[in-house]
Amino acid sequence: IRIPPMADNAEHDKYAEQRKMLAGELYTGADPYLRQLHKEAQEKSAKLALVRHEPEKYIEAMRELLGSVGDDKAIIESPVYFDYGKNLHVGKEFYMNYNCTILDCARVDIGDNVLFGPSVQVYTAEHPVDPAERLTGLESARPIKIGNNVWVGGGAIILPGVTIGSGVTIGAGSVVTKDIPDNVVVVGNPARIVKHV
Repeated sequence: IRIPPMADNAEHDKYAEQRKMLAGELYTGADPYLRQLHKEAQEKSAKLALVRHEPEKYIEAMRELLGSVGDDKAIIESPVYFDYGKNLHVGKEFYMNYNCTILDCARVDIGDNVLFGPSVQVYTAEHPVDPAERLTGLESARPIKIGNNVWVGGGAIILPGVTIGSGVTIGAGSVVTKDIPDNVVVVGNPARIVKHV
């Protein structure tokens, strides 16, 4: 995503909160410019659903919504929910089943041949654990990276800052709280390795 350089007058820099967000700093989630980007993502998601069975329009709509798409074989079933869409980058032959949520306040990189079951949730967004600080409306985000040939089972949740290796299977309903190495099966809350493959 391209963000214009900082304005001479920071008071009128409409990109300031977006810049903080993508840098992993505390930012104001209710910022007007970020709200506009979120609204655009919702509109583009709706458009994607409308053209699901028109291949040329479908891949064009997906490329308008996401930061990058590896090929024209990617499929995202609707309904789907994004914060921004443009911070999500998917590889070749990506498949996302129904009712998934990607809170892409930070960058999300997904490799080739990755499958998401229904209702998978990917959260880059974080809120302060201190109740008084949380009342300020400030939040932050950490990027998520998923390798190649990964299957994420239905209802799994991937938390901020996690890196998932290649060749991984994440069991349905698992909550991924920390990095996962290549070629393992993980299950549970928190997700733990049950098998090396």
